[in-house]
Amino acid sequence: MNALNIAEYMQTLGAQARQASARMARADAATKARALRTLATLLRANVQALQADNAKDIERASANGLSAPMVDRLKLTPKVIETVAQGCEQLATMPDVIGEIIGMKQQPSGIRVGQMRVPIGVFGMIFESRPNVTIEAASLSIKSGNACILRGGSEAIDSNKALAKLVQQALTDSGLPAEAVQLVQTTDREAVGQLIAMPQHVDVIIPRGGKSLIERISRDAKVPVIKHLDGNCHTYVDDPCDIAMAVKVADNAKTQKYSPCNASEGLLVARGVAAEFLPLIGAVYAAKGVEMRCDPEARAILAAVSGANLQAATEQDWSEEYLAPIISIKVVAGVDEAIEHINRYSSHHTDAILTRDHMHAQRFLREVDSASVMVNASTRFADGFEFGLGAEIGISTDKFHARGPVGIEGLTSLKYVVLGQGEVRN
Repeated sequence: MNALNIAEYMQTLGAQARQASARMARADAATKARALRTLATLLRANVQALQADNAKDIERASANGLSAPMVDRLKLTPKVIETVAQGCEQLATMPDVIGEIIGMKQQPSGIRVGQMRVPIGVFGMIFESRPNVTIEAASLSIKSGNACILRGGSEAIDSNKALAKLVQQALTDSGLPAEAVQLVQTTDREAVGQLIAMPQHVDVIIPRGGKSLIERISRDAKVPVIKHLDGNCHTYVDDPCDIAMAVKVADNAKTQKYSPCNASEGLLVARGVAAEFLPLIGAVYAAKGVEMRCDPEARAILAAVSGANLQAATEQDWSEEYLAPIISIKVVAGVDEAIEHINRYSSHHTDAILTRDHMHAQRFLREVDSASVMVNASTRFADGFEFGLGAEIGISTDKFHARGPVGIEGLTSLKYVVLGQGEVRN
């Protein structure tokens, strides 16, 4: 496809999505649920065929020298397919929020004013590697009554095409337009440039991938973007706290999985508990091979821990998203310094306090400027499924339009509705 053809192709996808979005907005809850259950059935019935297409992507990725972890993310195993099928079924059973009216209040004039939840319209999603995201995005789009245009990574093109075909079959089998979910069929990067610059067809863009992708989308998009660039999350161990609980949570927040954006990258410890807490967590991290980048005070306390990999923290470490078995550690005077440090260095994704002091917890919740703020819980819980949203399309550190894990409600908008009985304005 040449540049002219790609522009025409993307304009066609956009026009079809806009048209389909009107039909999706009118679709009733039962029809959308039927489409989701049909999709789950089709996924289970096509495991072998999907794996055959997936094998082409894996073979190509390996031949191109893609790293083993990246190849692993590409795999559509029977377990991965079953998980996304179950996700479709869970979404089907969740309440339909479209058309819901909230905050209806009688005004002195006699009119009643409230807000109705409606679909956003059309969203474009640009994502890398994991082909299961095709189903997650499509299912959330169907549930929220939107249309979407999906552009997956070139490394998963065969898998994504096979999955998108099943989605469109589920839509048509349920009486909904196939164009409600469209996959960009070309791997040419120009398609992305076109997708993010069609405000007449696309209402919002959701990038999901590495920092360079998200920075490019944010810079060049001509439509609003729901995004997060970094996941530099913190766990703050307060004075007073339950030391045993703090060790358990700080361990989980860092080591349960190193690669997600909600893993803690920074550990702040109140001076009053540092001498007791740090040797305990230091021993846990040492046993798991976690490198600790410390300020001088934390390093002095941790020096006695057998096998600890200690390094001096630099200024850059306080802002770093490692996505690896590395954590920055700093001793702070107390909750004031902890809040100040987090608001200065964090990426405003997820930050947690471990404390026994109710007032400290309340201050932390109020004053830490992040999308998710937690008390006595692991930052690893910052996830749409764990938050009870059914699924998520991504996590947003923006303050508009959605913040935190973006589920069904994040793909909707509110409009004012006014109910009257012939009132006129004086």
